[in-house]
Amino acid sequence: MEAFDRLPGEISHLVSEFSSIPIFGTLRLGLTQYTFWLIVSSIVLLALVFAYVRRISLVPRGIFANAMEVCINFVADGMGKQIIGATWEKHFPFLATVFFFILVNNVVGVIPGMKPGSGTISTTAAIAVVVFIYFVFVGMRQHGVGGYLKSLAPAGVGFPLNVLVWLIELVSMLLRPITLAIRLFCNMFAGHIVMGSFALMVALFAEPLIQELTVSNALGAVPAFIFAAILFVIYAIEIFVAFVQAYVFTMLTAVYIQGAEAEGH
Repeated sequence: MEAFDRLPGEISHLVSEFSSIPIFGTLRLGLTQYTFWLIVSSIVLLALVFAYVRRISLVPRGIFANAMEVCINFVADGMGKQIIGATWEKHFPFLATVFFFILVNNVVGVIPGMKPGSGTISTTAAIAVVVFIYFVFVGMRQHGVGGYLKSLAPAGVGFPLNVLVWLIELVSMLLRPITLAIRLFCNMFAGHIVMGSFALMVALFAEPLIQELTVSNALGAVPAFIFAAILFVIYAIEIFVAFVQAYVFTMLTAVYIQGAEAEGH
């Protein structure tokens, strides 16, 4: 029971912010735990990109090079060619950047002791806004400002129904970055909190046994083994979710780009 009593406080600590980091004198830099791991994830992503560029060859060799090739081809074929179509190549760098940025942040967040940079709404909202600006720019470049706005309404719908449909489509378009941001944030934040909660329960129930090996402490630590088994399953699921969320976000980005380039809905 003592372990359960301590759990709320430990979870609050789990979601708390990092203390401000002293820079010089009284100047301090405030970083939340998610911002810190976002920076770490960005450094990891850059390291992966440079490592892959150095290993580029006609025939990829090694597990790392082949794994990167599989991911790159997955984005190119599964989201570029199949969804966007003929113009996929010019959008591929953007799609690949979005996919790998989200994927690395998600995977880093699954590692024990780390946090997903994508587990905060400010990060996911920033990515979603960038996606929104990108596909709107693509649409306006393709059709012109007036032509793109006009293309929101399906062709062949008469007045005044076309005005109503246009307003609905406009609101739908404006909601896209919000739904993108919230979907990714909720999945990664909730998953991290669930994993962290079970990890805390393992530690809290096992702590007395670690401090003193007695029969009563051993019996009291039995729930720790149960929670550890559940935690193992959750980790496997969260690794899968990390890939799925990166795919869903990027896939929807490709759909929005394709829609922006299309002549009409």
